[in-house]
Amino acid sequence: MSESNEKTYTEAQVAEKLTAELPHWYFENGWIRRKYKTSGWKGTLMVINTVGHLAEAAWHHPDISASYAFVIVKLTTHSAKGITDKDFELAKKIEEVVQWQPGKQDGSPFEGTPSDPRFKYIKYD
Repeated sequence: MSESNEKTYTEAQVAEKLTAELPHWYFENGWIRRKYKTSGWKGTLMVINTVGHLAEAAWHHPDISASYAFVIVKLTTHSAKGITDKDFELAKKIEEVVQWQPGKQDGSPFEGTPSDPRFKYIKYD
């Protein structure tokens, strides 16, 4: 595998972009990370499958850690040995899809997931 020529961001640049564009993500040990809290195993699996689909479509694969009520997503570009635009773009898409709340959007024909604990699956920010 050849060395990547992709632009990598410095730690300060990563922090600046996260603050401006992905406030629930943070930088740690060379990765940008996000912890999604769920309401249980069903929600955890839904988040994992969503992230998996988006990562496969983008052909840019995160590390994922999971437990009963949370999922941690970690992104870095291994070929570039750092954080690149690929990481930020995939993080934005994951955030957009996982945090989608159609019942909260103006003009949406969807009502969104009921607040009833029997149906909740993710703990939105």
